[in-house]
Amino acid sequence: MFMGEFSHTVDTKGRLIIPAKFREQLGTQFVITRGMDGCLFGYPLTEWQILEDKLKELPLTKKDARSFVRFFYSAATECEFDKQGRINLPAALRTHAGLDKKCVVVGVSERIEIWSEDRWNSFATEAEDNFDDIAEKMDFGL
Repeated sequence: MFMGEFSHTVDTKGRLIIPAKFREQLGTQFVITRGMDGCLFGYPLTEWQILEDKLKELPLTKKDARSFVRFFYSAATECEFDKQGRINLPAALRTHAGLDKKCVVVGVSERIEIWSEDRWNSFATEAEDNFDDIAEKMDFGL
């Protein structure tokens, strides 16, 4: 399980250091793609396969399903770490997530998320302000 929040920077060549704690769990190869809320999602290959199986079940006849699958897969890229624990993020993914320099790598259960620092701070502030209301609506028995 991925958890935690780590601040890093994207260098001028589009490389990002992934925290050592996450590198072990991601394995030698993993997938990064566009995520929701303006971030990137990163999956170990085992989790990617589970997600892929679910996406294959979406009805081809539904326009929203086709659009989602196209958008999700079209930017997906298989990544490997270099000797310094960095990955190279393609320009399309950096643009989607607004990654210029400072970013935050977050563990979210079965995946990691990569956020621009500004977007993460905005999200975190809003989520914190509404945390009690969100938790009350979820009813997951804490």
